[in-house]
Amino acid sequence: MNSWAELKSSCMDCHKCPLADTRTNVVFGVGNENAEVMFIGEGPGQQEDLKGEPFVGRSGQLLDKLMATVDLYRDKNIYIANIVKCRPPQNRDPLPEEQEACAGWLDAQIKMMNPKIVVCVGRIAAQRYISKDFKVTKEHGVFYEIDGRLFMGTYHPASLLRNPRQKPDAFEDFIALRDKINEICERTY
Repeated sequence: MNSWAELKSSCMDCHKCPLADTRTNVVFGVGNENAEVMFIGEGPGQQEDLKGEPFVGRSGQLLDKLMATVDLYRDKNIYIANIVKCRPPQNRDPLPEEQEACAGWLDAQIKMMNPKIVVCVGRIAAQRYISKDFKVTKEHGVFYEIDGRLFMGTYHPASLLRNPRQKPDAFEDFIALRDKINEICERTY
């Protein structure tokens, strides 16, 4: 793909897996396409499918609050996307074959954006991009350099809503993220 618009247009017409048959909207991503920080989730839920934007339900509201505590905003200085662009039925985890069918879209987004830091939101994203054995409860907030880019895994906000005791750990992850941004990013955050 030669441009962001061309990539998005092609993705919107995707029918590479059965998730396309049940979607309301393709959830391509949202934010600053030139940001140095990218957040990656696993896939859209019901609210995201209806609106066509990632992380807009209750968990998205919590993610926005966590990001705001360290001056990160989807309309300003970060970009948010998902591994799969269509909602899995009943919000189940995306199957490996669905992830593979959709991988080219996110990989192209990462390549075009070239972020310095990628935050994997939840286990599925971290296992895909950091390590297949990634354990969020043990490795959250740790930065890994992979192919010249830093990756960090953190708790999925849906998990934080179910287990509020994890919120302080997640907050510490965002403080570590802010510190890393200030250390390596060129743009003011």
